[in-house]
Amino acid sequence: MTTTSPASPQPSIDTAGYLLALGGAALFSTKGIFIKLAFAAGVSTEATLALRMLVALPVYLVILVSLLRRNPQVRSLITPARLAASMAVGALGYYLSSYLDFAGLAFVSAQYERLVLFTYPFFVLLFGVWFFGDRMSWNLVPPMLLSYGGLMVIFAWNLTVQPDGLWIGTLLVLGSALTFALYQHLARLQMLVLGSALFTCIGMSTAAVLAIGQSLIVDGVESYFDFTPYIWFLGLMLGIFGTVLPSFLLNAAITRIGARATSSTASFGPIITIVLAVVILGEAFTWVHALGTAMVLFGSWLFARRESRNRAIAE
Repeated sequence: MTTTSPASPQPSIDTAGYLLALGGAALFSTKGIFIKLAFAAGVSTEATLALRMLVALPVYLVILVSLLRRNPQVRSLITPARLAASMAVGALGYYLSSYLDFAGLAFVSAQYERLVLFTYPFFVLLFGVWFFGDRMSWNLVPPMLLSYGGLMVIFAWNLTVQPDGLWIGTLLVLGSALTFALYQHLARLQMLVLGSALFTCIGMSTAAVLAIGQSLIVDGVESYFDFTPYIWFLGLMLGIFGTVLPSFLLNAAITRIGARATSSTASFGPIITIVLAVVILGEAFTWVHALGTAMVLFGSWLFARRESRNRAIAE
């Protein structure tokens, strides 16, 4: 007589964690549109980043003070070493990465910038394997190659139609993707100790001070008195919807489901950016863009699906 063993229970999916990641990715996708509008209004790269941080900094400081006053035990978590580490990681992910991205947008379209930046999940995977003890999942390589093939299709088209600044713009945005991928791993280590909200406030406040200080040196204080209400409005939108809300959502997602799973859910973002870029900025969208975008998004979707499957098996 044979008996059948009961089926092993399926690992549960953290739905809330994935929803947080999707919400953060969707809001971050509006960033390029506001930046392009600010550039069109004559605002410099440094000043645009500073406007974003001027709006965001008070919010993070208020939340930070509230966290420290409401829960005195939190103060014991902030040792000098942890504070310095959180500030350094925040400067990497929210200052250096953001500045490279903003600088790259001065040379390339918002659609293309988003697709290049969209490759950061692949770097998250590679950094995890190289530096953080993750296992390599070889079934993720074909989706990666497919997405990079789509980028090459659009890059080749841009090279024949509008080559000016394409190389430097691509390298700057690619640098942003690299630094943001490294940030995701380093940030998770800090958030496991401090929590996502406390770390986000420390990291973003540090990045804000650096960005504002850079702009004051490059642009001067007097330049801010010449900004129109429209420019301040763009800064407000960029600070709230392109910075504060998505930063908390993504960091909370990283805490719940990890850096690799969070990065794999970002495929929704480029679609929003493309639609907004075409409708608001009037950017072209040809069959070449459609082919390249489809390759990037399908590769990313396949990457996310296989990553989720690998994660479920591992758990």
